[in-house]
Amino acid sequence: MGQVTAKILKDKILQHLRGSLGTYEEKASPKAWWTATAAAVNEYVMAGLTETQKTHSKHDTRAVNYLSLEFLMGRLLSNNLHNLELFDVTKEALAECGQDLTDLLEEEPDMALGNGGLGRLAACFLDSLATLNYPAVGYGIHYEHGLFEQTFRDGRQIERPDSWRDYGNPWEVVRPESNQTVMLYGYVETKYEDGKHKKIWHPGRTIKAIPWDIPIVGYAGSNVNILRLWESRANDFFDWDVFNAGGYVDAQLEQAQAETISKVLYPNDETEAGKELRLIQQYFFTAASIADIMRRYTRAHGKDFSQFTKLIAIQLNDTHPAVAVPELMRVLMDLHDLNWDDAWDVCTNTFAYTNHTLLPEALETWSVGLFEKVLPRHLEIIYEINHRFLTEEVEKKWPGNDEIKAKLSIIQEGHGRRVRMGNLSVIGSHKVNGVAQIHSDLVKSDLFPEYNELWPEKLINVTNGITPRRWLKACNPRLSALIDEHVDKEWPRDLYKLKKLAKLATNAKFQKAYMEIKYQNKVDLAKVIKKLVDVDVDPNAIFDIQIKRLHEYKRQHLNLIHIMALYRRLLANPDYDMAPRVFIFGAKAAPGYALAKDIIYAINKVADKINNDPSIGGKIKVIMLPNYRVSLAEKLIPAADVSEQISTAGKEASGTGNMKLALNGALTLGTLDGANIEIAEEAGEENCFIFGLTVDEVKALNEKGYDPRAVYHNDSEIKEVLDWFDTDFFTPGHPGELSSIKRSILDDGDRYKVLADFRAYSDAQLKVDAKYRDKKAWAKSAIINTATMGKFNSDRSMEDYVERIWNLKKYPRS
Repeated sequence: MGQVTAKILKDKILQHLRGSLGTYEEKASPKAWWTATAAAVNEYVMAGLTETQKTHSKHDTRAVNYLSLEFLMGRLLSNNLHNLELFDVTKEALAECGQDLTDLLEEEPDMALGNGGLGRLAACFLDSLATLNYPAVGYGIHYEHGLFEQTFRDGRQIERPDSWRDYGNPWEVVRPESNQTVMLYGYVETKYEDGKHKKIWHPGRTIKAIPWDIPIVGYAGSNVNILRLWESRANDFFDWDVFNAGGYVDAQLEQAQAETISKVLYPNDETEAGKELRLIQQYFFTAASIADIMRRYTRAHGKDFSQFTKLIAIQLNDTHPAVAVPELMRVLMDLHDLNWDDAWDVCTNTFAYTNHTLLPEALETWSVGLFEKVLPRHLEIIYEINHRFLTEEVEKKWPGNDEIKAKLSIIQEGHGRRVRMGNLSVIGSHKVNGVAQIHSDLVKSDLFPEYNELWPEKLINVTNGITPRRWLKACNPRLSALIDEHVDKEWPRDLYKLKKLAKLATNAKFQKAYMEIKYQNKVDLAKVIKKLVDVDVDPNAIFDIQIKRLHEYKRQHLNLIHIMALYRRLLANPDYDMAPRVFIFGAKAAPGYALAKDIIYAINKVADKINNDPSIGGKIKVIMLPNYRVSLAEKLIPAADVSEQISTAGKEASGTGNMKLALNGALTLGTLDGANIEIAEEAGEENCFIFGLTVDEVKALNEKGYDPRAVYHNDSEIKEVLDWFDTDFFTPGHPGELSSIKRSILDDGDRYKVLADFRAYSDAQLKVDAKYRDKKAWAKSAIINTATMGKFNSDRSMEDYVERIWNLKKYPRS
């Protein structure tokens, strides 16, 4: 790239401001300055992309193709500047123009193309693959709207379109030369020629898939890989005859129907139409991606598929892309004339599957009727996969055991036959991985024990990781500078280097510098809180943060019930001794998830009451920040003192927020669930607050018979708090508006053991309170958390995938 000076960059920015945007310095808006800056930076991005693609083409590299329905990219300007090592010089160039880079960064909309950890994990993985110089392509959907923009109206969640592309996006490039056609519906014809039968799928509808490429910039001169996102369009989207006859709306009907596919991330699937759209979304992007992979492969190798598995690896990120298995079979057999055995050998040596959940409801299934309607050829292939698997492998292992056959079958029999996508993913892949050690162990022992017995080497673990480039260097520049000073500037490539900080954990001077940075980050967050929800918070208080998707198993309502218990203690005794605490939540609830939305409403109503009650002397503040997203997380995480990771043991596969928070010096308050266990192992339990039932204890409690009402009647504080939900104390004039939370616990059996863990959680919070008052002890633990998170670098995760699953080689760009 050569030496880039502030003058060079300034000239490029001004050139784009004038030549690309048609404006000038005195007139340009902040948005125009941001766009011009992004365009200038993009020159270096695209040069790196060109060099990377030339290198890959020259060496005919083996690549991993990462299929994911979500990529939660966030904002890219700051990330790209840091990875290109141009942040400081860009800041200087803009300052010479009278502009502040920090302010301009706020002009960029988030690429909110995901819901939470799954999508952000995919984004971190792409960053690491580029940084490590591994050939990789991410594949997903080019949603017009992300999940949704969340606002609150009288405390209730309101969903609005997340229009991230309204004014264009400087980071993406459309590639019309790589368009694909995706088929849907129709029927399958069987033709017999020369004693052989051939299947021909006659689609009822075809959709055009348009690829948009987003370059993924590796760190410090590494490769620039591609995230390819597919947009849906109609093949013939405007009917002139209908339009000229006066059917102005009907003339565009096909276009509107086609564009619906890439319109919104996760359409509400409470209706049959919603379910159909979600299945079509999943097939649309996997079919387009398989076609694109085939285009690249056949361009170099024609119809010789003997090299396919040597050059192509495909990772299924959860079950959303599982339909890629029968799709690749269809393409190989119907379009390229491979026989079944050869096609299946290619498939099973190409695909690998990452399982992200133990929750049965999260393992997708589709009704056979819907599958037959939308993908008739694929259902035939699934039936054949299933028949061969059950008769050739299961019968051989467990002869005559119909019970095991029923459990392992891709088709769930009984009332309303369904296609099990989890089973299909396991059967069609050569490796299946969990994402934390305990999760992977539970996948083997609880979720897929028979598959593990059948294929002992197939089920493995790869613990998740996060990219330190975004989640420390970019989002916490003060702490990054301190680490540069006391470690070295290469730590973003090798996070294990942070171990050197452990030697400084008891150094008074370093503690002071470290905690001053934490305080300044809290001051910054207090300003954000004031701006977003108009509540004043004290940066000297404990900032206790729970940020993640709103779901019962993540137990935001356990946190809420404890807040209410603290409030009762203060109401009973205004002199109750506690360190001031600011409880901060960030979470979106799925539009159709009624109880999750009720929990958000309850948090907001409790916050209204507590934040405006002068009798408690400001000892508690409760903040529910609207529209939680990557850019907001980047402000929250550096300011956190306490990281709430309180899922029911055995329910959280891994978590990655826990890693980001610990890396930035927050102390984990968590159950022995997901990656919390490994975080506690690395940092030491004395530097975390571990509480609650273990996985085995949860199982034992379920087997014994758990009665939440017994806990409710035997613990007066729990009873008083739960009974509060039935009153109008927090919802004046509307008693019972919050009762659904109480009912979910008492009437529905407290599935996620909120009451069973409450007392242990409350006791752990007392330990948090006591430790925070010991400033030296707290500083030591915070520093050790930062120092010991090297394992949770997504670079390490990628190296594990490469070694255990993908077998890639590094190809630095020429």
